[in-house]
Amino acid sequence: MSNSLLSRARAKLEREVLEIEHRTDLTDQQKVDKIIVIFSVVCGGIAVQPIPFADIFILTPLQAYMGQRLAAIRGLKLSEQQSTELIKQLMGVVGMGLVAQQLGIAAAKILFPIFGGVATVPVVFGLTYAIGTVMDKYIVAKVAGRTLTADEIKKAWKEAKKSGEAEGKRRERDIRRDAGKG
Repeated sequence: MSNSLLSRARAKLEREVLEIEHRTDLTDQQKVDKIIVIFSVVCGGIAVQPIPFADIFILTPLQAYMGQRLAAIRGLKLSEQQSTELIKQLMGVVGMGLVAQQLGIAAAKILFPIFGGVATVPVVFGLTYAIGTVMDKYIVAKVAGRTLTADEIKKAWKEAKKSGEAEGKRRERDIRRDAGKG
């Protein structure tokens, strides 16, 4: 099931993302912003599935692909494997907060199988948004010939996660409101 879901999600993302990457009416920053939101929405939607810990096997490859596309926009060649390694490196700096959140997501799905999946949407949206934002900052610095410090990564993570979770909650409210109209 997870391979099929991953394949469908990836195909949809490739179509939408490649279309954005080739647009000439957008700046690179606008392209990056749109791609981060698209991946955050898709990952948030996938998080609804009720199987605890299954998310990580689907979300991580999608987030790595996001990093690969962000790098392409910024003019850096990055394989999916290198992108996955970059996520691991950045998350190593961010620390155990990410692990605690993954455990919380799994617990919500175990204790509240249907509601728990829906309740994780803003969290997963926020995490993916933060991962994309921090990866982009890292890539921009690398293209400029510098490396982000651990403090810069932590600060960027904290700000992006807060913004991403707020946007995720707004989108969840919109979805619930629209579902109530049907």
